[in-house]
Amino acid sequence: MRILIALGGNAMTAADGQARPEDQRAAITEAAEPIADLVAAGHQLLLTHGNGPQVGNLLVKNELAADVVAPVPLDWCGAQTQATVGMLLMNALDRALSARGLAARTAALVSRTLVDPGDEGMRTFTKPVGRYLTRAEAEKLMAHGQRFVEVPQRGWRRVVASPRPRKALDMPAAEALLDAGYVVVCSGGGGIPTVRAEDGTLHGVEAVIDKDLTAALLAEQIAANVLVIATDVESVVTDWGTPKAAPIGRVTSTRLREIAREQGFAAGSMGPKVDAVIQFAERAGGTGIITSLHRLADSVGGTVGTQVVPAATTSASRSA
Repeated sequence: MRILIALGGNAMTAADGQARPEDQRAAITEAAEPIADLVAAGHQLLLTHGNGPQVGNLLVKNELAADVVAPVPLDWCGAQTQATVGMLLMNALDRALSARGLAARTAALVSRTLVDPGDEGMRTFTKPVGRYLTRAEAEKLMAHGQRFVEVPQRGWRRVVASPRPRKALDMPAAEALLDAGYVVVCSGGGGIPTVRAEDGTLHGVEAVIDKDLTAALLAEQIAANVLVIATDVESVVTDWGTPKAAPIGRVTSTRLREIAREQGFAAGSMGPKVDAVIQFAERAGGTGIITSLHRLADSVGGTVGTQVVPAATTSASRSA
């Protein structure tokens, strides 16, 4: 099968959220093991990943150096973190594949995602990024054109545009590499947000694209059979944190949409993941899965995780 795996931020950092180089290297080395198992089982894999902690680190460097050098724009931050995480994934996967006696090769692409300059998300600056600053610290960056909002009791935080992804621009290269037998890493962090000017030229923009929605778009564009969003829980859970909490097993996209309306999954955590697997099931006709990184093989086998299928495939069900 052709499988797209979207690695969450937990696969890139230590368990406590630390993102020091040694933390990232260790976490990615661990993440490579279940991925290599899927390659050993004969599947064709494309990987994408989050980059929140990595971009956060770059933003802190921007803040500290703002008096000395101009801050690096967000599209540049995205490109830099794609290259860094891609390199770490390639090294870790090469070791894991070699340990299994596999000759599969790896490749990472610096990848752009097309967005619409007229998208509502480009006009409303609501996506918070980076850490909380004092007013004086924020004013240094506002002088460079950045936008900040004051959060009572917390401080000042940067807000940016967050448009929906329209097209993964570099998929022809990714498909060529997949067809040549590579395990491909691309569109990290949702892809570098890019707009097309009236003259047809492409330009990066200061924005953040939801990585899960880009993963669904990627999976559709490469005609994947399965989209797996790997996170830190084994499945989506209804009534989280209450005595009625229950995992969602195999479910149709229609039913999951109803559950999402009832549950109000948070926009900053499970909400985009649920939207992504619904979108993939409905638009591409494949199976969308939300599960933990360490249950990848079992989830592809259909035994664990929230398995989202097109509405005509089966009736909704929940499993305890």
